[in-house]
This record gives sequence, C-alpha cells and structure tokens, in this order.
Amino acid sequence: MNEATSTPVRILVVDDEPQIRRFLDISLRAQGYTVALAASGREGLESLALHPADLVVLDTGLPDMDGHAVLRELRQWSDAPVIMLTVRSGESEKVAALDGGANDYVTKPFGTEELMARIRSLLRSRVRQDSDGHAFDDGHLHIDPARREVRIDGELLSLTRKEYALLLLLVRNAGRLVTQPQVLREIWGVSHEADTHYIRILVAKLRQKLGDDAAAPRYIVTEPGVGLRFISQQEPLGTR
Repeated sequence: MNEATSTPVRILVVDDEPQIRRFLDISLRAQGYTVALAASGREGLESLALHPADLVVLDTGLPDMDGHAVLRELRQWSDAPVIMLTVRSGESEKVAALDGGANDYVTKPFGTEELMARIRSLLRSRVRQDSDGHAFDDGHLHIDPARREVRIDGELLSLTRKEYALLLLLVRNAGRLVTQPQVLREIWGVSHEADTHYIRILVAKLRQKLGDDAAAPRYIVTEPGVGLRFISQQEPLGTR
C-alpha cells in the first residue's frame, strides 16, 4: 500500500521475457502491489502515459527499442522511480543507466528479496519527497505534488519533467526571488549555471501552457537579468 495515502502502489514491469514478467507479477502482487505488464518499450511507454505508475521496473534489452532509449523518453514527462534490469554487470552499463535517469540498477539473475528491498526503499524516498509540499490551489491553478498533477480550471496539463520541476521550484518559493543560477542549478545542474537562455525557453513554454501573459503575468514574473518570482494569493507549498 502507498504509505502516503492507502491506495495500492502501482508498479509497471517492462520486460520481453514472459517468464520474468510472470515471476515479477506473482511476486509483486504477493506484496500487495498493483502490477501492469508490458513486453516492449513502446507498450511500456503507452501504459505509463495512460495509467501513471508509482515505480517502473525496466529491462535494458527490449525487442523494439533499447531500454536506455525508453528511459530517456519517459524522463521527458515522468519522474516515476525506475529500476533497470540487465544481464550486463559492467560499471559502464550501470553508470549509463544512472546518468540516464534511473534510480537504481539490478543485474539478472537477481534475488526476489533484493529487488523487493530496493523497491521499498525507492517508494519510501518518494513518499518523503511528496510529503514535503502540500497541494496548491487558488481556484484556477491546482498543483498536487503527491499525484504529480497540474490542472487549470480542472483540466489536466501535460508538462515535461523540466517544466514541472520549474513550476514546483517557483511555487515552493512563492513571493521570493529565485535567481537564475539557482534555477539553472536546480533544473539542469551546476555545469549549466551560465546557460541563461535555457531559462528563457523553458519559461516561455511553461507560460504558454499556463496561459500566463508575460506582459501582464498572473503567476510568473521575470526580473530581467536576475531571476524569477512566482506571484499568488496563496501561501507557498510546504508552509502551511
């Protein structure tokens, strides 16, 4: 069960080996999880898009596309924890998976208890992250960190991972100036602290989806050459 709500945790397993899918399906259901199965990368991405999962177990060797390619694509719009499965145990393979956005890595053959322990650890970390903020709702814009949902007048918005991360960063600092270096460090990492054009592009895309006018902003105000400020009548996330 999800420690934050009482809703059964949904786990998506993407693996082309029928015996692995069957084994994980039985093992995970025995632990009380809801399980979705996919035999290919495209099937896994479609499943995740239609029915968000709390965690993904992803094989690197898939028939239609490499598991790392699947990971890169899902990381454009999903921040669900991912455990990669592979028969290759080399350090370079592990580094590639982690650099690509995976949260953990298990080499085949693996023990059931080890995998379950890794799943529990990632889910506990996810609950702690989600509980850091409360839902934001001013009657027009609604942000629910626990569900990772953003809505405008009840309509669900489709945000990329970086768009969502920027919005959450600004809302959690509502009323306070978030500097350009801070935005770049938080969203892109310390190696991009000089790439201020990244911010302009991302803010423009986010504003468009929020219906926020740069000339008369309702939410995101740009302080030229300095940073961004989120304006709202509601308190920042995590302060209530």
